[in-house]
Amino acid sequence: MPSAPLPLLAAPISFGTDGWRGILGVDITLERLLPVAAAAAAELAHSAPAELDSRTVVIGFDRRFLAPEFAAAIAAAVRGVGLEPLLALEPLPTPAISWVVVTRKALGGLVITASHNPAEWLGLKIKGHFGGSVEADFTARVEQRLAAGAVTVPEVGETACFDGWSEYLTGLRSKIDVQALRHGLEEMDLAVIVDPMHGSAAGGLPALLGDVVQEIRSNRDPLFGGNPPEPLAPYLGELISTVKAATAAAKSAVGIVFDGDGDRIAAIDEQGRYCSTQLLMPLFIDHLARARKLPGKVVKTVSGSDLMQLVAEDLGREVLEMPVGFKYIASEMLSSEVLVGGEESGGVGFGMHLPERDAPFAALLLLEALVEGGKPLGVRLDELQNRCGGPSYYNRLDLRLKDMASRLRLEKQLAEAPPSEVAGVVVQEFVRTDGLKLRLGP
Repeated sequence: MPSAPLPLLAAPISFGTDGWRGILGVDITLERLLPVAAAAAAELAHSAPAELDSRTVVIGFDRRFLAPEFAAAIAAAVRGVGLEPLLALEPLPTPAISWVVVTRKALGGLVITASHNPAEWLGLKIKGHFGGSVEADFTARVEQRLAAGAVTVPEVGETACFDGWSEYLTGLRSKIDVQALRHGLEEMDLAVIVDPMHGSAAGGLPALLGDVVQEIRSNRDPLFGGNPPEPLAPYLGELISTVKAATAAAKSAVGIVFDGDGDRIAAIDEQGRYCSTQLLMPLFIDHLARARKLPGKVVKTVSGSDLMQLVAEDLGREVLEMPVGFKYIASEMLSSEVLVGGEESGGVGFGMHLPERDAPFAALLLLEALVEGGKPLGVRLDELQNRCGGPSYYNRLDLRLKDMASRLRLEKQLAEAPPSEVAGVVVQEFVRTDGLKLRLGP
């Protein structure tokens, strides 16, 4: 007889670059989630500034399977550590929770989401009182609380709720003149097609801009149409074809896509070309520094393209390069004046807003930049690249090694004997800010 398959084993509870995530029903169960939520809430209270007079922890969730139910359940865990949970009425983009945390002066936020991961995943993000993701030392203390085995009993009770969409949209309107933006889009005759990938950012831009926005894949689908809700070109066939069709009908179009919890953005230009933040970040830098004349430096991760740096330097702005992970950008935004900070994976934050990735807000600024320039996205990006070094190309190839030993051997080899050339092109510089980045030359 064939042997029975081995049961799936839960991974240890460990926080990554932005939260704790895993397979629903294996790594993420209600039994495991309740103590994690309790430990996170207790640490939010313990780490709060002395002047913050609050006992409130804001709880949000995305559109994934069981996310609403788990969010309601962890309210009891928050009460169990003597704090007051405030629960969203409906799925919200993660940055909306951060906005509510700041405006209500709460201790922080807990968001049930797995962001851009596949449908079988779920997780928990922790937001600090400042409106951004907590740092690694905070999550290390949460893990220490769990390891210490402190027992807190969830407390059943009535949970106060809030209308997060209303508060968040009011906040965005305070930052962007949406009426002027809508008028500008109408004057350009620019079709705006938004793909929230069935995620929790659905409905936001139409609520702000009205019928100049057409939304696709806006219904809740916990399977996300069969692909991860990550704004990558292979998953955006419908958006690309819709943008091309709109352009072919003698009307220029732009496509905007959000990930599952609304903190990552990408775009499709009028020709159907995919535009990651490797291209959008330079446009944000140009618009905010040149047109809006806002102050501050540019912060990018080491994986960000050199085009970001070239555009920033062309406008006289300092550029700071950080390790991969938006938490490093957020930390810089909290300690100094930042114009814009972003990473290649789609997360962008703005000094005029929150120390947090906010894709709907980024989308409004993207559209504002197009209206200000009076030209469609592809034309703007081509002009920007020609001004600053010529065409820029980006591709991402993820290679999975067979085991951790293979990875360690590769890392050791690259550290001790990095290649002097790649495909016949000489390596000009080794950047070791995070991992190894090779800058090639002619």
